[in-house]
Amino acid sequence: MDLIIVPIIGALLALLYAFINTAYVIKQPEGNKDMIKVAKAIRKGATAFMKRQYKTVFIFWLILTIIFSIAAFYNLVPAPTPLVFTFGALLSALAGYIGMEISIRANVRTAKAAEHGLEHALNVAFKGGTVTGMSVVGLALLGFTVIFIIYPNPILLIGFGFGASLVSLFARVGGGIYTKGADVGADLVGKSELGLPEDDIRNPAVIADNVGDNVGDCAGMAADLFESYVITILAAMLLAFMINLPYNILILPLIIGGIAIIASIIGTFIVKTKSADKIWGALYSSLKFTAALAIIGFLALTYVMNIIIYFIPLLIGIIVAVLLAAITGHYTNKDTVAVKEIAIASKSGAGTNVIYGLANGMQSTMYPILVIVFGIFFAYLSAGAFGIALAAMSMLSLTGIIVSIDSYGPITDNAGGIAEMSKMPKRVRDITDPLDAVGNTTKAITKGFAIGAAALAALSLFVAFANAAGLNTIDLLNVGVIMGLFIGAMIPYVFSAITMRAVGAAASKIVEEVRRQFSTIKGLMKGTAEPDYAATVDITTKAAISSLAVPALLGIGAPILVGFILGPLALGGMLAGVIVSGLSLALMMTAGGAAWDNAKKYIEGGKFGGKGSDTHKAAVVGDTVGDPFKDTAGPGINPLIKVINMVSLLIASMIIVYSIPVVFHITALL
Repeated sequence: MDLIIVPIIGALLALLYAFINTAYVIKQPEGNKDMIKVAKAIRKGATAFMKRQYKTVFIFWLILTIIFSIAAFYNLVPAPTPLVFTFGALLSALAGYIGMEISIRANVRTAKAAEHGLEHALNVAFKGGTVTGMSVVGLALLGFTVIFIIYPNPILLIGFGFGASLVSLFARVGGGIYTKGADVGADLVGKSELGLPEDDIRNPAVIADNVGDNVGDCAGMAADLFESYVITILAAMLLAFMINLPYNILILPLIIGGIAIIASIIGTFIVKTKSADKIWGALYSSLKFTAALAIIGFLALTYVMNIIIYFIPLLIGIIVAVLLAAITGHYTNKDTVAVKEIAIASKSGAGTNVIYGLANGMQSTMYPILVIVFGIFFAYLSAGAFGIALAAMSMLSLTGIIVSIDSYGPITDNAGGIAEMSKMPKRVRDITDPLDAVGNTTKAITKGFAIGAAALAALSLFVAFANAAGLNTIDLLNVGVIMGLFIGAMIPYVFSAITMRAVGAAASKIVEEVRRQFSTIKGLMKGTAEPDYAATVDITTKAAISSLAVPALLGIGAPILVGFILGPLALGGMLAGVIVSGLSLALMMTAGGAAWDNAKKYIEGGKFGGKGSDTHKAAVVGDTVGDPFKDTAGPGINPLIKVINMVSLLIASMIIVYSIPVVFHITALL
């Protein structure tokens, strides 16, 4: 029997399970008319944003498809590139859309479920999350397997990965700018200036804020992990193909994905608890249980296939994933020392809060990077460069359960907002608040997981690029390599600056609009008049969409310019710089931002004066800084790294022939 059937079965099971859980969530009651009204406003805003975003993506897709078609006609890229590029982009967009759709339907039902206790609310929210998780891995694995059956040469499928990367970059950046522009704007006026509580219905930006959770943390995250999953499979298969490994090893990444999906489905059934203190424990236990099942499956697979040597990197990948989750939890969970330090620092004011938050984020890079370094070492020791690719694939094989845990976060965040805005009893908010607080940790863990996996996948792509560009070694004493290295290290910082400024610009517009409404709408502060939610949603949407082009052009244009002007060696140096610099910066931003957020929630729980105190106001400032860190710039670096690597891989053969390495002409003259 051809083992290619294993990933197909696994992918179909994932999609079936997603359908079953969708039916379960939809059957749950939505609540009273006030809850339904708020939920419809969120759904309307999210749908409007996604339509505008995909129109922008369509323009870039059309331009690139025309370019690829011309290049394919002149044999500059493989003939199937335009087709597989389109297929990858469509599936990535679909994964993001499914993530958004289930989130905007599960949020109000989770709020209603909270009336019946924490266990039921957790069940509804997590089942909503599993729809996104299983849809992502199901679509990714099925799509890639089918296209591989049609074109059984990984080199022909590079365009598929690039299509997924392009949509991921837009979804992460656009959704991130939207969600944080609205969030920061709502907090600066609502909390800091007017002293309004979180998700107060009088705040005109509150609907835009809740919309952002869906388009950023669900749609953006789904597209991001779809891309990471696909790219990791592609990188492993490319290396196997380039070193002439046999067919059964070539399709091993696909088989690994199928086995891990089954483990992930089983792992979702153990997420149960009645205690608010054990929510994270239940979710983390699900991850560990899934990891254990995956290890057993990988051991059986490699034993039956008589390739037990490959079990070592597969085991390493699972260990790295679990350790990264534990480490991220240590730096972001609201009950840990790291977060409490930030809360204590808030007693001295916003300045010390920011200082401790930055320090926490910087320190949080140490252990994840050490874990990744040791993972790389032992994976390479066991099976060379292909071992590193297998470790990355093993790690990403847990995407189903990881995304399920992550998507639970924005659902519970919205549920809390709906409960507040529809004035549900305090006992409901007492359930949604701890669910939401854990959601901050789960979202940070997913981002850390995605960034770590991106580093391993990018390293595999880097090796594939070196092979395609004919580079046996990259000499760090070569002037071109050094130039490329510095350029690559700079790019994540420039990218982060662009996206952070975009969030600031969007937030400024929201602040002005919220102030305008409070000053012109009589009775708004007293709650006797209704704010214009649609205006803030529209402002945030326009601000986010208008900011998409520059980050996308940076990711696409940088490798093209460096490759054709400075040559293959300089481009190799640039890729190394992007991977190392991007990994550290992304880890710092995502963990630091989540810690700021949970420090604020720790104080809101009644510590150091609680809500409204000077300590709380200082923590709100830190959270405002951390928001674009953890939800825009930090996670946006992940697809940026892979877009740059994918573009480099696509042009590798062309720059050998057509590059004009200016640096060598100049140095020759000197």
